[in-house]
Amino acid sequence: CEIESSGGITPETARKYAECGVDFISSGALTHSVYNLDLSLKAV
Repeated sequence: CEIESSGGITPETARKYAECGVDFISSGALTHSVYNLDLSLKAV
């Protein structure tokens, strides 16, 4: 059985969660502050 920890995890708190023995850590904080750029390709 593999265990994932997620929800409210930031780069600053990830170590604390990893030390609990989880197999995977999910963090949306890595992408919440990133601005996106629309690079859509349109055929005319």
